[in-house]
Amino acid sequence: MAKNQPANFVDDPHAPEIFSSGATGFFVANGNITITFESARVDHSQSPGPVYRTVVSRIVMPAASAQGLAIGLFDFLEKQGFDFKKT
Repeated sequence: MAKNQPANFVDDPHAPEIFSSGATGFFVANGNITITFESARVDHSQSPGPVYRTVVSRIVMPAASAQGLAIGLFDFLEKQGFDFKKT
């Protein structure tokens, strides 16, 4: 019986990159976490154009992976000098 080996990491320079100005919502279903991202968009068909909060993407991850993302991001931001201590 073969043991599970960790998968090799392959960096894809053509992977899509999406800008988001915020994480709008979180949802849990079947052990997966869905994170919805938004960005401000202006409707230029009017003047002045109204600004809308528009969904730009969603990520669905297993809960354990989402937890790893949250911990990793927090650690990274702390190392970059962001201070999250309550004053």
